[in-house]
Amino acid sequence: MPKSQVRKKKVYTPPTDVRPTATTAATRKPSPVWLPILAVSLIVFGIAWLVVYYLSEQAYPVAVWGYWNLAVGFGAMVASLIVLSRWR
Repeated sequence: MPKSQVRKKKVYTPPTDVRPTATTAATRKPSPVWLPILAVSLIVFGIAWLVVYYLSEQAYPVAVWGYWNLAVGFGAMVASLIVLSRWR
């Protein structure tokens, strides 16, 4: 069986002035305390809105809005996903 060749050159290391610095990740601050609280409350609000809408046979929370009540409930849940995308 043939013997594998030995590497003659050293492994490439980029110059230090071109290397990306790790300070960008270190300078990012953690999320504020209110952010996950807001996200969870938006999810609970959206689910509660939809449950009340269906259990009241579309009479509550706002009967005049009709099916727009679904948009409010699902909109609150989508807003919570947008808020959670900012969580670090």
